[in-house]
Amino acid sequence: MSTHSAEVLRLPEAAIPEGCRPWDAERAGRWTRGLPPRWVPVRARTSVFVALPVVAAAGAGLLHRSAGLPAWAAALVALHVVWLVLRPEAALVLVPFAVAVVTTLGDFASPVRLGLTAALVGVWAAVGLRLAARNRQRAAGLEAAGGVTAGVPRAPGAGGGRAQRGAFLLWSGLVTVVAGGALYATAGFWDLAEDRQVVPAAGWCLAGLGVTVLLSAASARRRAVGLRRAPVPVLRVLLRENADVETEVFAADDLAALRPLFTVSTIELDSRADDTADEDEDEDEGESESDGDSDDERLRELISRIDDERAGPLREAVLYGTPYDGAEVVFLAAADKAGEPPVVEASVGPVRPVTVLAHRWRARSERGRALREARQEELRGAAAAAVVAERSGRKAAVGVRRWRAGWADWFAVALVLLFLPLYWEESGWWRYGYGLVATLIAALLLPRRIAWRITADHEGLWFNGLSGTRHLAWDRIRVAECEGARLRILGTRASSEEWRVASPRWPWLESRLGVLHPYERTAAEITAMWRDPATRPTGPADERQRGRALWPLGIVVGIVGAAAVLLLP
Repeated sequence: MSTHSAEVLRLPEAAIPEGCRPWDAERAGRWTRGLPPRWVPVRARTSVFVALPVVAAAGAGLLHRSAGLPAWAAALVALHVVWLVLRPEAALVLVPFAVAVVTTLGDFASPVRLGLTAALVGVWAAVGLRLAARNRQRAAGLEAAGGVTAGVPRAPGAGGGRAQRGAFLLWSGLVTVVAGGALYATAGFWDLAEDRQVVPAAGWCLAGLGVTVLLSAASARRRAVGLRRAPVPVLRVLLRENADVETEVFAADDLAALRPLFTVSTIELDSRADDTADEDEDEDEGESESDGDSDDERLRELISRIDDERAGPLREAVLYGTPYDGAEVVFLAAADKAGEPPVVEASVGPVRPVTVLAHRWRARSERGRALREARQEELRGAAAAAVVAERSGRKAAVGVRRWRAGWADWFAVALVLLFLPLYWEESGWWRYGYGLVATLIAALLLPRRIAWRITADHEGLWFNGLSGTRHLAWDRIRVAECEGARLRILGTRASSEEWRVASPRWPWLESRLGVLHPYERTAAEITAMWRDPATRPTGPADERQRGRALWPLGIVVGIVGAAAVLLLP
């Protein structure tokens, strides 16, 4: 037995369907061996997911403008970079049409035409291998279940089930299709001739993305309905929520959570959604208040875990449905706190297998993150120790202590200013529109970004702001920490007593140089004073030391920005 087994939150035996088999490492190994070759893309990082549609739109515009392809044809060819990763079924059907378009239309040079054709054939081969691998995964999953099936559970006490799967995708797809049509229809209103040449293809591409989303909505809905129509295969697994708020699924005997099999986005089905309206009113109000407090606490814990890049607890679960790339599944899982009843979690996205390369990359990233965090923790400890030593070594007590915006905050502003040349190249009435909107945003945000100040005295902390100063007593501080790129100080009243500021960070560079970010130092020093009253300043802060209101600076920024937008050529 692993020494980690005590950390697994177990399901009650009564909650596990009779005869349900564990998905152990041996059976899970057969499933992972059914994955497609390493060079076939199965999953994409969030950054790639966001970048692919942009790349497709840019590619469509380039093909339409430079190669003379019709706008619809350029979009058809370019969208295959999206379908390769996100919708392989569409690529399998449409690659032959795209090849026909490339070989018969457009003013391509022979090498370019040949290269595009070869790339499309490569896409077709990759999606064919990926879809064939799904059949192998499905067969391995059915074999692991051993013929044991059970009906998909509902949330305890729920009557009507969950919201219709795919509804969000449906509306998103419709909006995207309409946006693409509007972009195509307004192509003639663009000022620059280059824009008028590119926009039609971009509009077709955006509409194609919308149709792709609609296809995803229909596919997700069909699979979700099929999952609940009849008993489905069941398997015992382990799962946890990772730092990306995805559910990672492990083999039932992987007690150390070393090798995730697949990830899937899930949502916990709420048993309170279908409570009857004829319950006692006083009891309802009491339960609602208790449930609200519990939900707030869970939300705070989730946000804290995401900011700290920590995974949730490892829990035992029953997997309902056959696992394969793109599948819909449901889990009956142990709650994330011991002693609470099991919860039902349903997928809100497709199953995505964790490939060998993805697993190695994640493991390497986690090791690097742990090493960086250890080094940063040493520096934070040194900063806190310096505060204690400084206070204990001084004969004269310190009246107040201040922290203020520094190089990190000015650097963040400088990064934004680098994009101003792109703005000045634009022309037309919308330049004034979004220029004035940007000026308003800058007037509201920039003063606090470059002139924030925290003042500590014997009473607590003082924060300056646009309208004036805010005060947080020492005994009302709940946490002072640096969460990634944000410095956050939180009071006992959470949202009403929260102060935060953010700036860009490169942890790997800080670790390499042995430098502690100013936000980390500030959080460490404030935490040391909060925990040890002997290290706090002894005097009161006067009005000048607390910091003045920043609204005059905001007015100056607004006037200067508006003048630049309206008067400069």
